[in-house]
Amino acid sequence: MKRIQAYIKPHKLSEVTLALHKIKGLPGMSVIDARGFGRGAERGAHHQAAEDLTDFIPHTKLELVCTDDMVESIVATIQEHAHTGLKGDGKIYISHVDDAIRISTGERGEEAV
Repeated sequence: MKRIQAYIKPHKLSEVTLALHKIKGLPGMSVIDARGFGRGAERGAHHQAAEDLTDFIPHTKLELVCTDDMVESIVATIQEHAHTGLKGDGKIYISHVDDAIRISTGERGEEAV
């Protein structure tokens, strides 16, 4: 199993979500409003101290856990539909998930996803 975390522009959420819903067997996802900055942000040039860093950029974080065979189609869909062609479109991270447990039934592993 894999966990996919994608940080996208908030205005692309509807487009990405509609495209992901077309993937057969999509297990579901969480959507979180996030704020942050990336490598390209001009940090420090306009700020005297770290506590002044309040100009974070809004992002939307998508988080999905899926079977290994679904990863490429999910990632390709996010990449295609979150792309604007501008700097700062976002990032996608993929990590391994050792186990999953469905609280209501006690199912484990891929069955719980």
